[in-house]
Amino acid sequence: MTAAELLERLVGFATVSRESNLDLIGFVETYLDEYGIEHWRIVNDDGSKANLLARIGPAVEGGVVLSGHTDVVPVDGQPWSTDPFELVDKGDGRLYGRGTCDMKGFIACALAEVPNWVRQDLTKPIYLAFSYDEEVGCIGAPRMIERLMADHPRPSAVIVGEPTLMQPVVAHKGATNLRTTVTGRASHSSQVNQGVSAIHVAARLVTKIEDVMAELRAEGRVDEAFNVVHSSLHVGKIAGGTAINIMARECTFEWEIRHLPQDRFEELVGRVNDYAAELEAEMQARAPETRIVTEALNVTVPALADDNNAEVLALCCELLGERPSGAVAYATEAGQFQRVGLPTVICGPGSIAQAHQPDEYIESEQLEAGSEFMWALGRQLQAQRI
Repeated sequence: MTAAELLERLVGFATVSRESNLDLIGFVETYLDEYGIEHWRIVNDDGSKANLLARIGPAVEGGVVLSGHTDVVPVDGQPWSTDPFELVDKGDGRLYGRGTCDMKGFIACALAEVPNWVRQDLTKPIYLAFSYDEEVGCIGAPRMIERLMADHPRPSAVIVGEPTLMQPVVAHKGATNLRTTVTGRASHSSQVNQGVSAIHVAARLVTKIEDVMAELRAEGRVDEAFNVVHSSLHVGKIAGGTAINIMARECTFEWEIRHLPQDRFEELVGRVNDYAAELEAEMQARAPETRIVTEALNVTVPALADDNNAEVLALCCELLGERPSGAVAYATEAGQFQRVGLPTVICGPGSIAQAHQPDEYIESEQLEAGSEFMWALGRQLQAQRI
């Protein structure tokens, strides 16, 4: 099957993160079985989703891991002109469908090359590492990485195939999602001295969250490799109150921290928490039952640092032709691989500009470029390149 044919099959599985990905995993397993490829499922706690790890070539140290996530973001409320879970070729050089660029295109390119890799008699292995729940906090990959490191010879490098227009990316920010709940004391709005408005307190804290970014810029904590040069803090959702004439007892907001590789999440959230503690003390002086509680909604996705990647970066440039490496603001599973000591870069077909959008697409020439990369990678591993 060609990459386009495989992409058509993969897009047809509606693997939105809130749903199971097992049908897609089963399809890939059946495909790999046709070529005698060993593979292993690593399931989540309730068995509703699975990572898939496979190895083409010998069980020896070295080789490359090709990492991609199988889940996609929802299409709810987006004005699609076609069925998002059907691959559509409009004749304009683009293939439309949810996940085409993010990142089933990369997976399709890798799977399409499996028959050639099998025939090439590789001297170094190629691992396929397909995960679940990347889009909701890179939840699935850690247990797959754990199995990779525990049960298999150590690979030399990892390429995470997020859409980069086939340009190597060597750094990205870390990411943590949080929820803060402010509990005040309700009262009639005409009696403001009797209550504590959770909304008013939350508003002060939201303003502080934005102020932290200004502090970081003023301190010179910037990295010009990123298009947003500082760590960013952003409040995306807020809700509170029951009526206009009641001082709100509760207000909840959800926010995120995307930190530069050289910054620490703990230090940044600590600035916000210190201010929250000051606000809470003011509240409790008026009403002892009031409080501010912040909880993390995901384990922090580690940043990817431009470090210990010279060999895999050189390999990518050799296969692709010399081109500049870059950094991106979004988070990926790359930092999780790097955290266990595996040299890691990001490189895949398609553009992040099309990801998560209605009428998401990948350009056909990008799919072809991804396929050419996979072919060239096999040739290098046949010659023990890495």
